[in-house]
Amino acid sequence: MKTAPDAVYVIIPCMKELGMSWNEIKATPRHELVGLLAAMSNYNRLHQFDGYTGDEISKMAKDKPNLRSDYAEAMKLKSVYELRSGKKKATTSFSDLGL
Repeated sequence: MKTAPDAVYVIIPCMKELGMSWNEIKATPRHELVGLLAAMSNYNRLHQFDGYTGDEISKMAKDKPNLRSDYAEAMKLKSVYELRSGKKKATTSFSDLGL
C-alpha cells in the first residue's frame, strides 16, 4: 500500500482550513503542523452538533443511523474536555449525582 504524500494530509489542510501561507508552513516544524491539525479536528468534532438538541439528533438519526454514534462520540469528547478544564466534576459517589 502506498502512503499518501504530506501534501494531502498536512500542507493542503493547513492552507485550506487554517489559512496558513506557504512560507508559514515551511517555517513551522512538522510536529507543530500535525498538532495544529489535530486540534482543528478535535474542534470540528466538538462543535459539529452545536445548535442541535438530543431530540433533534434522534429524529435525524432515523434517516442516518450513524449520526447517533457520531453524536455520542462528540458528547463523550466534550465531557472529557469539561472534566479536564474543571468545568465539570467527576462523579465518584452516589451523593455526587444529586439524587
